[in-house]
Amino acid sequence: MSEGVKIIAQNRKARFDYSIDDSYECGIELFGTEVKSFRDGKISFPDAWAEVVNGEVWLRSLRVAENPFSSVFNHDPDRKKRLLLHKDEIKRIHRKVEEKGYTLIPLSFYFKKGRVKVELGLCKGKKAFDKRAGIREKDVKRDMEREFRHSH
Repeated sequence: MSEGVKIIAQNRKARFDYSIDDSYECGIELFGTEVKSFRDGKISFPDAWAEVVNGEVWLRSLRVAENPFSSVFNHDPDRKKRLLLHKDEIKRIHRKVEEKGYTLIPLSFYFKKGRVKVELGLCKGKKAFDKRAGIREKDVKRDMEREFRHSH
């Protein structure tokens, strides 16, 4: 990530469970109390996903904790949030999701120039043997690095 970017949260499990073919940077439409919760890092998205409905992209299952200092003006922690993308990007995403069985998964949340951004991944689910192959590759790579360190 470039300068002026502060990472709020990353979805490491998504990188394990899905193969990521493409990613998009999106804005996210939030209420003021939600932004405060994002600043405090009080978000949870283990099973969050996005969908395209009527030419708009909506983020589902993202839980933004209520702010304890905002009394009656608090937000609903489980409401769906609209993602901000260009029309041509939305059309491209919609085509891929409809045709090829892709899923939209939030990969990370971060502040960029004071605004909350979402890295949205166009993903396909991995099978169990793909996951095992990934683990095996990591182990082999780690062993090779260890051997290299000890030999020098």
